[in-house]
Amino acid sequence: MPVASARDLIVKYGTKTAIGGLSVDIPEGSVGLLGPNGAGKTTLIKTWLGFLRPHSGSAQVLGHNAATEGLQIRQRIGLMPEQDCHIPGMNAVTYVAYTGELAGMPGNHALRRAHEVLEYCGLGEARYRQIETYSTGMRQRIKLAQALVHGPRLLLLDEPTNGLDPEGRNEMLRLIRDISRAKGINVIVCSHLLPDVEETCDQVVVIRDGMLVTEGTVQQLRQMAGLHMDVELREPSEAFIAAMERRGARVVSTLGSKCRLALPQTVEDPGQAVFSAALDTGAQVRALKPALRSLEDVFMEAVQ
Repeated sequence: MPVASARDLIVKYGTKTAIGGLSVDIPEGSVGLLGPNGAGKTTLIKTWLGFLRPHSGSAQVLGHNAATEGLQIRQRIGLMPEQDCHIPGMNAVTYVAYTGELAGMPGNHALRRAHEVLEYCGLGEARYRQIETYSTGMRQRIKLAQALVHGPRLLLLDEPTNGLDPEGRNEMLRLIRDISRAKGINVIVCSHLLPDVEETCDQVVVIRDGMLVTEGTVQQLRQMAGLHMDVELREPSEAFIAAMERRGARVVSTLGSKCRLALPQTVEDPGQAVFSAALDTGAQVRALKPALRSLEDVFMEAVQ
């Protein structure tokens, strides 16, 4: 059973349609939710949390109807929002324990868990400090701690590396991987930083204009949008490039005698296409290999 889903979901703000008939299943594990600004990601999260009611269709989280069981959902998930969410005047351990109590935990249990998750998130030595004195990286960690304190089955992480320096980003990504793979908690990562998703997620869902564009494993998505080939010639050849373009290829990049070509799925034998173009133009191929595509390549093609 998917940890979250939508069926023919339509969500409106007044007369403006933010999600227009979305159907998607979020599987167990770690999933990246991607889309350009205005794609409907935040609206979808708010709908799953029960803060927005669908105009039509349905949304479910952990088997609960988001339209009628929002409280039960919010007790079972952990949310790390993009914005700061601490309460002024509280130190870290008091705040995290309080969020545990809000989720239904007994006070003593919540306090014990607060100490544990703050230690896990790297804030053990700063647990008694006022949160207002925390750096940006520390505030990101306490948002993660309050999302974990009650032992959720599902974590929603909204831009978890926002504002972090390279060292802080690497540590946050390490925590996310550990939460998903070692602790077995389901994770949905909403991020515009595609390398973050590629490093932490097994599955990817891409939405645009409130509709599903594509979904699958990172490896599947790399293979879906056609093949990229890295070609090295003996010397640069504009005639070879033109011949490949006539065969339906698109030039992704060139550097001296090297080029990367995007070949359409209709090309059954990419190697034959390259050597045929070389033969026709007198170009000499020194090296030819499939290019390792990044998730960013796939994302940009999907949302165009």
